[in-house]
Amino acid sequence: MSTSTPIHRRPTKKIHVGSVAIGGDAPISVQSMTNTDTCDVAATVAQIQRCVEAGADMMRVSTPTMDTVKAFSEIRKQVSVPLIADVHFDHKIALAVAEAGADCLRINPGNIGSDAKVREVVACARHHNIPIRIGVNAGSLEKEIQRKYTEPTGEAMLESAMRHIDILERLNFDQYKVSVKASNVFLTMDAYRLISAQIDNPLHLGVTEAGVYRTGAVKSAIALGGLLLDGIGDTIRISLAAEPEEEIKIGFDILKSLNIRSNGVNFIACPSCSRQEFDVIKVMTALESRLEDIREPMNLSVIGCKVNGPGEAKEADIGIVGAAPKSLVYRMGDKSHLIDTNNLVDEIEDMVRAHAAELAKSRENEIIRVG
Repeated sequence: MSTSTPIHRRPTKKIHVGSVAIGGDAPISVQSMTNTDTCDVAATVAQIQRCVEAGADMMRVSTPTMDTVKAFSEIRKQVSVPLIADVHFDHKIALAVAEAGADCLRINPGNIGSDAKVREVVACARHHNIPIRIGVNAGSLEKEIQRKYTEPTGEAMLESAMRHIDILERLNFDQYKVSVKASNVFLTMDAYRLISAQIDNPLHLGVTEAGVYRTGAVKSAIALGGLLLDGIGDTIRISLAAEPEEEIKIGFDILKSLNIRSNGVNFIACPSCSRQEFDVIKVMTALESRLEDIREPMNLSVIGCKVNGPGEAKEADIGIVGAAPKSLVYRMGDKSHLIDTNNLVDEIEDMVRAHAAELAKSRENEIIRVG
């Protein structure tokens, strides 16, 4: 039931991407990026909505051409979540997509071109009150930095990031966040630790090109988990060769595991062994699927026997101690009642949904009192 965390976050400047605050005392946000053809407005909107349903705080959309900028404008009208426009080199696209309603520009100032073009983009961002995200990747460092360091290092990535930062600072523009991503866990962590000691702007955490679903999730959990434990990070994106809504779910799973931020049910279950009084794997697989839509934060413990069950159940909002023919339910640390072990999935789903409704009502009452 405890939601406290011993983690002390690094103090950072607060900026806003649309309605979402990043840095300072704002919750660590979770974002992803669409992988549809941006010009397919319907498909892109549908994918964004699926990510929002999974809990996404904001989404990034690729805008490499003027046609995609036109599509971006239509997408912006159909979704409520803040949108980050992914622009790389063309300053005209950056200007156009800012006018089209982008809430943030993902563009590196050093890649834009002449000083005049950089000043134009910064002036546009300032006019529309939108931040810029500087993104450094280990695989695309500047050629002179590659020659200097011969291989990607944390120091090389820091130097690259500081070049872009210096450009914005010289133009008195401080509304930016920074990422320094690599596909290697150690390199990623080293780069973020170095830059966190140099700047106080928000950091966007991620392991770039982390891989397919399972290995990518593990890599991301190790790297981002380690950085978050150090108090580093203000927004996260899990980069997988998978659908973006899966990235959102894993991002929240990492935050939930660290008691940083909850979004839905935190499942606690035994690995199953010969002591189990019911098929734990079957029950948990069904519950995870059925309860995917729940957004109220809660801990659900489902243990298949009486050995470890009571101890885990007492620490959860809802806890199940497996036994046959009846399993014992704990509510908020206290014994509550017995339920039919042969009907666990339905019984547990009903309890979780009822508890979620209670939490939602309690939250609404708090808002009314504050108002």
